[in-house]
Amino acid sequence: MIEWEETDSGLRVFDRTKTEVSIETDNWEATDAGYDIDRPLDETVSGYVSELRLPPALVKANSLTSDEEYKHGGDAEAIDLDADEYLLNVSLNIKTYIRFSGAAVVRKTEDYTELHLSFPEPTLVTFGFRSHHEAPVDTMTVPPTPEGIATAVTYSSSSHKTTGADRSYPTLRGHPPKIELGGQTEIPDPVREERFDTGIEMVVPDDFRYAFVAAPLAYYLQAEMTVEDRRAPVLRAPEAGVEYPFTPLPGFQHEVVELLRRVFFLDCLVRNAGPYSWDLAEMPLLDRVEIDAEATYEATPGEQLATYLDAPYERIDGELPEWHLAMHVEPVPDNATSLPYFLDNLGLVYLPESTDLEKDELLNKSIDDFYRAGETPPRSPKLLPQKSAVGMARKGPGEVKSVDRRDPILHEGKVNGWLADGVPIDVFKVVPEAYENRFKYLDPEGGDIDVTVILNDEEMVDEHETAAEIYENRARDLPIDVTVLEHCSKDELASVFESSHDFVHYIGHCEEDGLRCRNGNLSVESIDESKVQTFFLNACGSYYEGRDLVEKGSVAGAVTFTKVLNKQAAKVGVAFAQLLINGYDIAHAIQLARRRIMMGKDYAVVGDGTHQLTQADNRIPALGEITEVDKDTEKKYEIEYNSLTIDQIGGCYQLYLPDTDKLKLHGNDTTVAISQSELRSFLDRAKMPFIFDGDLYWSEELGEKI
Repeated sequence: MIEWEETDSGLRVFDRTKTEVSIETDNWEATDAGYDIDRPLDETVSGYVSELRLPPALVKANSLTSDEEYKHGGDAEAIDLDADEYLLNVSLNIKTYIRFSGAAVVRKTEDYTELHLSFPEPTLVTFGFRSHHEAPVDTMTVPPTPEGIATAVTYSSSSHKTTGADRSYPTLRGHPPKIELGGQTEIPDPVREERFDTGIEMVVPDDFRYAFVAAPLAYYLQAEMTVEDRRAPVLRAPEAGVEYPFTPLPGFQHEVVELLRRVFFLDCLVRNAGPYSWDLAEMPLLDRVEIDAEATYEATPGEQLATYLDAPYERIDGELPEWHLAMHVEPVPDNATSLPYFLDNLGLVYLPESTDLEKDELLNKSIDDFYRAGETPPRSPKLLPQKSAVGMARKGPGEVKSVDRRDPILHEGKVNGWLADGVPIDVFKVVPEAYENRFKYLDPEGGDIDVTVILNDEEMVDEHETAAEIYENRARDLPIDVTVLEHCSKDELASVFESSHDFVHYIGHCEEDGLRCRNGNLSVESIDESKVQTFFLNACGSYYEGRDLVEKGSVAGAVTFTKVLNKQAAKVGVAFAQLLINGYDIAHAIQLARRRIMMGKDYAVVGDGTHQLTQADNRIPALGEITEVDKDTEKKYEIEYNSLTIDQIGGCYQLYLPDTDKLKLHGNDTTVAISQSELRSFLDRAKMPFIFDGDLYWSEELGEKI
């Protein structure tokens, strides 16, 4: 759903997730007349205009009278479009199409901060808008059996808008239908009718473990998934002569991952032989596996699968992205209702495994991660615990409710979620209610993003003031309403949680009986309902209070497992605030924020860790690492840039820097060597975090240091 409004400078377009695009116009005059745009759209707007100014973005201009195609990416050189009928595809936070007839010039400003589309005279244009956010429309009911889950997975692919290699585009995979458990199978007619018959079959043993693990592969392949009394699964495409046997568990879960990687990333390359092509830097990899892109693109899904299975994929696998998301799921019937949300993000599904975690082992893991992040080890590491404890721990008369943490056995996946017993480190702890909760925060009116900062601990005033300043600064770019509260009573804090807020940043104490207030402690169990979309409870041992917030209505939040130190808590709190409010999902935000402190494993996420509160200025959140090189001559720097997307896997990006003329798949690094002046110019507009000399900096802050 898309809404739009005219502003003093042009148009503001927004969706239910409060994601928006602002378009500045010259001589705009709205009209009811307009063009048809042959694309899936949520809304169209038409008017006469002489110039449009949009956020910087990738642009593809297609002539509607010929096969001519023009692309405008990371270069700032203008494209002159001769008089013709055109449809422009613009990659913004809201998918944007622009249709017009006539001549035009497409260019970016020299500092890459704006995209301009100008016309020689006022020209009729029609905008087409589509939200990147999709919610499930239908609900399937299946019995709580392996066969029932297999049936649900089969019809989950009804959300795909196409078959073949183009399904690797995130915009061509919709949200799968919801799954409910019941006494009999009920698949809505639209779901049955919209599922493509690809001729691919996935047959698994009659066992919940296999049904869960096979789900992502079967979903992506749009396979019919069935169960049989058999020892190990098999993948078939009879018309293409495919009979691909798997081994039994535990090997099966790793074979599924290998095959999904193979099919998905080869699709990402082969699709460029079709009409939606981009000039990918990874395209030469196809030659190394001897795949004819054009012939494969035109083949049936079964024939494509056969081609991929025959290809020597191992030659190129190391040059393709690490998988973005893995979910570790207890294979029990109730967890099937969470599968649509894992499949929507193409998350892998592993069986959960973990081991006991002793205190010394936890300390060693935390220190190892801290030094791996680039910090210099001290001369006497053994003194660290004693040094950290002197007068720095948060004060308070009450006991802290600590969590017995476990050490998860992780495999492929940059971000990991845990839907099983136990509370492991290095994962976000799924609370199933989170996935349903997020839909109640969709706002058709596109109202302001409500942020509330609460200081209930005077010793943490620095974090309080800095975080509030970060949120207020971000309000210059987005409609954010910031409220600052201090010394809340139990009733006042309960009222905050029971009132509508997009984000609550609590700074204070947490004890066994709840979050400390000026007149006692508030247990989240005592509130009727949480209407707070996301939160950060930056207080000692806040895990259980955060979990309860999600169970009572929130989507996700950051919490602590045990006592935390004031100085370290402030470092994490400030970094997390900057990342979250700038469009980073909660899991990545806490991953990056906690690398600033030695005991980073004391922080975690509960709920849906993939959830984003706001949009990113660069459309896709990213992380850069900067290294100084050639120190004996002119200062030079090397930038390593990587996008951190979860929901846009299969998409691509281009870095707006010299000599970066090709796009890369999300998840693959771009490395560029630039001068000091070029780096400063880039940092001025980057609006993202960078690692430099082992620490995490926001681009504006680092620009002053370089």
